[in-house]
Amino acid sequence: MSYQNQEEKVVAVVGLGYVGLPLAVEFGKRRAVIGFDINAKRVAELQGGQDHTLECSPEELAEAGRLTYTDRLDDLRQARVFIVTVPTPVDQANRPDMTPLVKASETVGKVLKRGDIVIYESTVYPGATEEVCVPILERVSGLKFNVDIFCGYSPERINPGDKEHRLPTIKKVTSGSTPAIADEVDALYASIIVAGTHKASSIKVAEAAKVIENTQRDVNIALMNELSLIFHRLGIDTHEVLIAAGTKWNFLPFRPGLVGGHCIGVDPYYLTHKAQEVGYHPEVILAGRRINDSMARHVADETVKLMLRKNKPVLGGKVLVLGLTFKENCPDVRNTKVVDIVRALQQYNTGVDIYDPWIDLAEAEHEYGVQCLAEMPASGTYDAIVLAVGHHQFATLGEQGIKALGKPDAVLFDVKGLLPLGAADGRL
Repeated sequence: MSYQNQEEKVVAVVGLGYVGLPLAVEFGKRRAVIGFDINAKRVAELQGGQDHTLECSPEELAEAGRLTYTDRLDDLRQARVFIVTVPTPVDQANRPDMTPLVKASETVGKVLKRGDIVIYESTVYPGATEEVCVPILERVSGLKFNVDIFCGYSPERINPGDKEHRLPTIKKVTSGSTPAIADEVDALYASIIVAGTHKASSIKVAEAAKVIENTQRDVNIALMNELSLIFHRLGIDTHEVLIAAGTKWNFLPFRPGLVGGHCIGVDPYYLTHKAQEVGYHPEVILAGRRINDSMARHVADETVKLMLRKNKPVLGGKVLVLGLTFKENCPDVRNTKVVDIVRALQQYNTGVDIYDPWIDLAEAEHEYGVQCLAEMPASGTYDAIVLAVGHHQFATLGEQGIKALGKPDAVLFDVKGLLPLGAADGRL
């Protein structure tokens, strides 16, 4: 099938974001790797030994001595294994947007040769690799699937900002389009994944396994959010209830909160899309999505109610939102639900400032049209403060430091439950 031994094959990683870069770096410590991205600025940054996503340190980049970066298509021609790690978002109507995956498949198709393998890591619905990507590879390359070219699927499990669960220490699901290719794909990943691999019986099984990982979390968080809404009406603190319930050995430690990011808030829509395509209308999954997508509006509405109770001005008032990223201690603003809090507050004609020490200010403005503060705001400025993200800088500030940013008796809503019980006027 191939003229080279597996360990001699050049690997190309297509897409150098939060998923692709750590993968390219890990392989680049052991074998020849081409890191490809259409963003020339990103390529130049990595060639200079820097990663603005903070997933890889300059030292880690330097360790990948056999990794080169490029945005030139011709540089991909020497590769024999292509790993596609582009994003798979949803559109405004929450329908899967396969555009990045289609474009990446077209790019790879232009440089495919007989015996090449294309492995996808992007989250998709079951069947997408063989139904969407493979026909593109065949059409563009002129080569036949499972005769000339082959495919695999190994879902990414990167957790942005997590320095404990890193790529080599997270078990990897693998699969291939034939039994022999499945073995080769599995061996490829086993060379870098110290936690081991799990070889699925088919590409569809591996695709389905990925999409339900985050769907399961989404539904469980939705239950916690619904309980939070109920307990709020009953005058009970949700976190106290969960601590008490958590004393049972088999109680699952989920917490209420905003569900954003590139995975949990997106992946369920890929599964529900495919379910509806085959004639099944999912109820539990979509109900969970509706609850989780409503929580940002709930936070904004509750903040305004608290402002009115404290006789704080809403119309023309000033609210500070602390944090914009979708999770703590990470610069990732993809699909952040904090933006929904900001927009809901602005609908009350309230002035909103955003401060997040982790973000790229230009990226935030480009993605969401919001201008964020470059520095910590002055004390005594705000009528209300929404602590939206649990960055360690905000934890270090503590209750008094955060309250000092507001005017006397300003409203404080603690979305993350970061502060002690009773410190905030409201929390989920």
